[in-house]
Amino acid sequence: MAKSKEKIMEIVFLLAACVSILAVALICVFLFANGIPAMKKIGFADFLLGTTWKPGNDIYGIFPMILGSIYVTVGAIIIGVPIGLLTAVFLAWYCPEKIYKVVKPAVELLAGIPSVVYGFFGMVMIVPAIRYNFGGTGSSILAASILLGIMILPTIIGVSESAIRAVPGSYYEGSLALGATHERSIFRAVLPAAKSGIFAGIILGVGRAIGETMAVIMVAGNQARVPKGILKGVRTLTANIVMEMGYAEGLHREALIATGVVLFVFILIINLAFSIIKMRSEKE
Repeated sequence: MAKSKEKIMEIVFLLAACVSILAVALICVFLFANGIPAMKKIGFADFLLGTTWKPGNDIYGIFPMILGSIYVTVGAIIIGVPIGLLTAVFLAWYCPEKIYKVVKPAVELLAGIPSVVYGFFGMVMIVPAIRYNFGGTGSSILAASILLGIMILPTIIGVSESAIRAVPGSYYEGSLALGATHERSIFRAVLPAAKSGIFAGIILGVGRAIGETMAVIMVAGNQARVPKGILKGVRTLTANIVMEMGYAEGLHREALIATGVVLFVFILIINLAFSIIKMRSEKE
């Protein structure tokens, strides 16, 4: 009877895994089957490297949106990763228990806030602050980067803290025994041992930054042109799809699906790059 139950559960788990794989496969088939023909009609070079997006004239160049996504994502990484990692170190090694009971739920609450609420916060607080201090409209790459940097904090903090706490205490104690200070033991012994989990948290955070749409639309300016500075407006790949898919038809709709293909490949490349970095760091 016990063996039968185990066999049944094995089948259930296998079916669950197959459903996940099937879902990914169907998404890939849908995107590439509809997106690649559109790229051929437009021209791969014109589509990927074109700097003009005018659906009314059948001109579809997404290079400005590609740059916009890259700039905003890199900005979010620069802002969010150091703050998230240092916060995780603080929670795991420095935070008193009374403060931990307040800070930890607050961090978890950040993860549950809807994107549109983040967008309203950015419109009311971040955009006016940038406009007042640096000039311009305030809706810019900088505003989107700051907002996304805040949005990815819960993911990076949560995963990184768990990875740091999972490191055996002997690493820290051995470092102290060799004469290292408390801080040096943490940053030179504990963190390198937890780098696998930390990289995972960064990858998840980057994935959210790239895929975020609503909040970016509300603070980035939505200008489909090559950005000339961090204080200029920008449109990302996701924003481009969401803003125009509701009324697009024909080649315009196919071009938006092709934009989704580029975004999908973009995310795959980033995940692959982080995986390679992770494998090399583990070998070292």
